[in-house]
Amino acid sequence: MLITVSVILAVACLLPAAGKLLGNPRMRQSATRFGIPWRKYQSIAIPELAAGASVVGGLWWHPIGLVGAAGMALLLLGALFYHRNAKDDAKEMSPALVALAITIAYLAIGILK
Repeated sequence: MLITVSVILAVACLLPAAGKLLGNPRMRQSATRFGIPWRKYQSIAIPELAAGASVVGGLWWHPIGLVGAAGMALLLLGALFYHRNAKDDAKEMSPALVALAITIAYLAIGILK
């Protein structure tokens, strides 16, 4: 079960990071809506990549995966804060909410392991 959730969480970290690094138009629109300059918004990809790599590394050394997931949870809480300030609806918040749910599942499974 941990391997499956690890892979899902790694993808949930890496996909938005790739979108930011590649300048996906939806990511650019989000940056504008949140009032964050594009280069600063794009730099969010760094902790997303680190979290994804940590979760994959956690398959070999469990504590690093938990640290990466905890960091991703904090990042996602920050994302939800920005969504709320932008008065986004549930549809616009759903990617962050789903990623947070996956992160919490990973942490729960990982802590109980």
